[in-house]
Amino acid sequence: MGQIKIRNFIDGQWREDAGCGETPLYNPSTGEQIGVVPMSDENTSRAAVESAAKAYEKWKHMPVAKRMSFLYKIREYMARDLEILAQAIALDQAKHISEARGEVQRVIEIIEAAACTPALIQGATLEHIANNITGKVVRQPLGVFAGVAPFNFPALVFGWFIPYALAAGNTFIFKPSTKSPYFMQKMCDIFMEAELPEGVVNVIHGNRSLTEIWYDDPSIAGVCLVGSTGTAKKMAASCARGAKRSMLLGGAKNMLVVMEDADLDLFISNYLNSCFGSAGQRCLAGSIVAAVPEIYEEVLERMVEASRELKVGDAMDPDVYMGPLISREAVENVCDYTEKALAHGGGCKLILDRRKLDLPEKNRNGFFVGPVIIRDITPCNPLFTTEVFGPLVGTIKIADMDEALYHIRASEYGNGACIFTRSQYYAERFSSEADVGMVGVNVGICAPHPYIPFGGIKGSLLGTNKVQGKDGIDFFTQNKVVTIRTAPKDGQAPAAVQGGRVRSCVAS
Repeated sequence: MGQIKIRNFIDGQWREDAGCGETPLYNPSTGEQIGVVPMSDENTSRAAVESAAKAYEKWKHMPVAKRMSFLYKIREYMARDLEILAQAIALDQAKHISEARGEVQRVIEIIEAAACTPALIQGATLEHIANNITGKVVRQPLGVFAGVAPFNFPALVFGWFIPYALAAGNTFIFKPSTKSPYFMQKMCDIFMEAELPEGVVNVIHGNRSLTEIWYDDPSIAGVCLVGSTGTAKKMAASCARGAKRSMLLGGAKNMLVVMEDADLDLFISNYLNSCFGSAGQRCLAGSIVAAVPEIYEEVLERMVEASRELKVGDAMDPDVYMGPLISREAVENVCDYTEKALAHGGGCKLILDRRKLDLPEKNRNGFFVGPVIIRDITPCNPLFTTEVFGPLVGTIKIADMDEALYHIRASEYGNGACIFTRSQYYAERFSSEADVGMVGVNVGICAPHPYIPFGGIKGSLLGTNKVQGKDGIDFFTQNKVVTIRTAPKDGQAPAAVQGGRVRSCVAS
């Protein structure tokens, strides 16, 4: 294929801004440049806001059934083009093609869930709350929302934000990562084919400076992010300054806890997917394995055995399990943290090192690093506390569940944690006491299905709501309360109450 030219999508049309710079777009499986991405400026961002604000005035009044018809079309075209969309993800994000297909399929399911919005945004009416008075609560959209996506889930984050926002009657400005924008370019083709009204969704490209105008623009009702905790904190402060709603998902450091009664075959299969699926580049990736003394050595032995055999290679190769990382800098980061962890001491030891791989000729300049396992890290080791975002795993021997729960509570993050056990007592207690937003029992990735909210706590969530499900509906709508006095049957207004010791502070 030829070079890909990523473009902005504003007011239903492709837009190229003169004078803006460009940044290279790479295929991480080969290291080759495959295109360019515009580094748009403030003018582009303002044009997107103006387009979305104008579109909102019509979109919010569109009958809800008509809004749903556009979601149905988008869902239909995504299902038709699932392979095209998956290959777009596997090309510039380099998620393995099987996982890319799964990501697109999950977004289709999220759109199906969002299509239930009309049933979920219904208000309430209470008659006869006082003489001839009825109270109503109605849910309404807020305006223009804007969101920033990370590189690792270009489709899923689109699904978390845009379908719910549109279903509720809002419009949206979306900024993909400059490292993996190709999926959204394909989605803009779908928006046009579905005849989505101009300006309802605008897609712009560039660095984080594009977001700066959002916080003070009165047209922007709220800002969404999936990214690092540091970025989420900065955006939370800016949203507070501008009185904007915020849905900001930050970083994570997730623990897999293995109890003495665990099914180790089940654990190993889940461990591989949790720690090395998406090359460890996801917010629910397991990166710390904690096991009790009775089985600790056996768990490590089996981890090493399974990880040594795991095939790493081109994201398009059906025989590969794990593709590359997103960039050469990401590979260097994994290698650097491996050395930092080992230099910290405390008795930790490198028990699997696949940083150097024997790859086919076409992939030798790709951004690859294989599974790395360091045993016996301590709670003060940088590997224990830092989200590395790659296939680097640390292990720790814990005395019991109490120690695992202590370490989870002590973390600045609170995204997810998983336990492997056959004991209902362990499962129920861990579910209740693990200080995280999402818990898994005998699963390695505790991501909920589309009907249930997704998100962590503590440093993993700095916004007002989680994504998808009822939380998504709540974030993208506001309650309006209406108090209505109706006249008596004879058409005469009720006489005003004169005097009296008590005067009500509500309508009566």
